[in-house]
Amino acid sequence: MFNAEMFIDETVSKLREEISGKAIIACSGGVDSTVAAVLVSRAIGERLLTIYVNNGFMRKGEDEEVRKMLTELGVNFQIIDASEEFYTALQGVTDPETKRKIIGEKFIRVFERSAKEFQAEYLVQGTIAPDWIESGDGVRDTIKSHHNVGGLPEDMQLKVIEPMYDLYKDEVREVARALKIKVSERQPFPGPALAIRVIGEANRKDVALVREACAIVEEELEKAAADGKMVLPWQYFAVLLPCQSVGVQGDNRAYGKTIAIRAVESLDGMSAAYSKIPYEVLDKISMRITREMKQSVNRVVYDVTNKPPATIEWE
Repeated sequence: MFNAEMFIDETVSKLREEISGKAIIACSGGVDSTVAAVLVSRAIGERLLTIYVNNGFMRKGEDEEVRKMLTELGVNFQIIDASEEFYTALQGVTDPETKRKIIGEKFIRVFERSAKEFQAEYLVQGTIAPDWIESGDGVRDTIKSHHNVGGLPEDMQLKVIEPMYDLYKDEVREVARALKIKVSERQPFPGPALAIRVIGEANRKDVALVREACAIVEEELEKAAADGKMVLPWQYFAVLLPCQSVGVQGDNRAYGKTIAIRAVESLDGMSAAYSKIPYEVLDKISMRITREMKQSVNRVVYDVTNKPPATIEWE
């Protein structure tokens, strides 16, 4: 039986011995990276610099939410806008694995610059078991490279510290609750962010579309759950598909993009079942997306595939 309090005590003690100098950690505002930041901050205090990188692919309002959260947690943090670097690096890139690896490598380069300024020797990562399992280990096949596993460059100078390497998502949430972290119940968000929710090239225009669609999906599902119409899914978001279809606007022919909605139930992310969202809720989401984004989107579909055979994210 997993004991969160015991894990915290043992991990903080181990980190104090393991980290002799300064360290940096990337914090996206998600559960994994936030828990890792708090654990290491407890161990070494101001010798940890928590970095939030705006890579241009974050959710709507994410920057301010993360700033507020890190301030409340009392950790030493810095916010970096590197969006131009990421968009430039991903120009013309459509292959999902290549996108993930470019994003992972770019993150490390940003951190290396900050580490040099901070004189850090260590890079802390919120890696958990599903990350390295799905990234492959020479025995298992690579399902998809996670940015903090498959995207690490071979010439990286920082020593990697992964305090939650053997934990699964449900165990990470237990630790977050024990640490009284507000994002303990927050839905998972991928390290490559919205870049892998645009199928194909993740350019500014398409990322802006999926950002708005994701916001609508989140708002409507969270409202429906709060109103007692349904149970809030484990993870829920929108995906922009690389195809267009014929539609109608008034009496005119329209040729617009397609948004797919994805919502799943899971415990640890290793397997998942699609959520049985009430039709009235799906109807409201569809109407909002096609009304508010009518210049670009004219079709909304719902993904009814479990994991396996599909992954939760589309890329």
